[in-house]
Amino acid sequence: MLKLAPFGNIFKIPDLKRRFLFTVALIAVYRIGCYIPTPGIDGAALSEFFQKLGESSGPTLFGIMNMFTGGALTRATVFALGIMPYISASIILQLLVAVIPALEKLSAQGEEGRQKLNQYTRYLTLAICLLQGYMIALWLSNPHHFQVGGMQYRIVLSPGIGFNLMTMITLTTGTLLIMWLGEQIQERGIGNGISLIITAGIVSRMPVVANQTITWLQPFTPQKFITLGFVAAILVVVLLVVILITQGQRRIPIQYARRVVGRRIYGGQSTYLPLRVNQAGVIPIIFAQSVILFPATIATFLPRAGLIKFSQALQKGGLWYSLVFAGFIMFFTYFYTAITFNPLEISKNLKKYGGFIPGIRPGTLTAQYLDFIMTRIALPGAIFLASIAVFPDILINLMKVPSALANFFGGTSVLIVVGVMLDTMRQLESRLMMRHYEGFMKKGTLKGRR
Repeated sequence: MLKLAPFGNIFKIPDLKRRFLFTVALIAVYRIGCYIPTPGIDGAALSEFFQKLGESSGPTLFGIMNMFTGGALTRATVFALGIMPYISASIILQLLVAVIPALEKLSAQGEEGRQKLNQYTRYLTLAICLLQGYMIALWLSNPHHFQVGGMQYRIVLSPGIGFNLMTMITLTTGTLLIMWLGEQIQERGIGNGISLIITAGIVSRMPVVANQTITWLQPFTPQKFITLGFVAAILVVVLLVVILITQGQRRIPIQYARRVVGRRIYGGQSTYLPLRVNQAGVIPIIFAQSVILFPATIATFLPRAGLIKFSQALQKGGLWYSLVFAGFIMFFTYFYTAITFNPLEISKNLKKYGGFIPGIRPGTLTAQYLDFIMTRIALPGAIFLASIAVFPDILINLMKVPSALANFFGGTSVLIVVGVMLDTMRQLESRLMMRHYEGFMKKGTLKGRR
């Protein structure tokens, strides 16, 4: 059971109070920046274009990017790129570590290697920002890209080289500032700074969700009231299942051999290796959404007959869309798990420090055993991700609820919000218990995502 009383203890500890208020202040700075417009752009015309585009063409890649930026993309603010370039750079570098021996060797050097990899991630983020900023500047400057419903919108007031350079610098600086805010929260605040910034952007959609829900309830009828109550009950169950799967893990027993060094005895301890059911996190859904919505996005700007027909066959909410989407999620779950989980490295580390799995010989057999277990528990994780991703479409088609409400409590949004909140509460709980205060749980403790 969760207790709410310990939240008040946060303000009784000076250091924890300072960290909490510092985190809130930097998140507020981020949200303010999401409303500062980029110079030279007609934000009202751009917002109207995206609204018409969503009504006529359905979901595109811009919808995913807009979710992660907290609506900053459709308003073309200084934070329009959001933190996605940093996330992309982190994923790319993580994949490169698994295939480039020099980077793999660097990652094995401890804290020093981690700092160098972080620096490489920043450099790659800068390059991605400059490239995306230039492409967005060219896209905004071309009025032919903003035709929808028989109307053409003029987004850029004075296009040219000056506008392109200014947009590149503005958007790149905005993303680097967000990255710096996330790092400051990580060091001087509470929780994972980047994850909290993404969560703040997702939670900022709550007024839109409330507005659509109120509009949907009008005119108010008993049937809609019953439907709303039924949907609320389903969403509570979904949240509970997400929490259980997010926290779920398979514990592999580890035994350390006893060693005698001089007059001291080392080892002889029993512990466990936790293997998460949802090892890949939310990454497979992001990959799958990007791939499946890419044809629809291209067809929007390059209206070819073949592309339009193909994108219509994969229209969001349809049967083929759900089947292909679920298949992509399951594929990327196994792919990303295979990239990030290295059983051979774990086996070497266990053997190096005298650890072994009871009944399994150290070395290659241990690596094969861990790979076998991870492959088996990845299946329920993949099925869970696929189910939670297509759940909003099922809810929209069967219950006829607003899309904003269904998407807010399903798919990527709920996984990110639940995971980040659990991780932040775990850090708060550990700091409270260090100072002899009660934690949030009556029994046991909260487990983080890692």
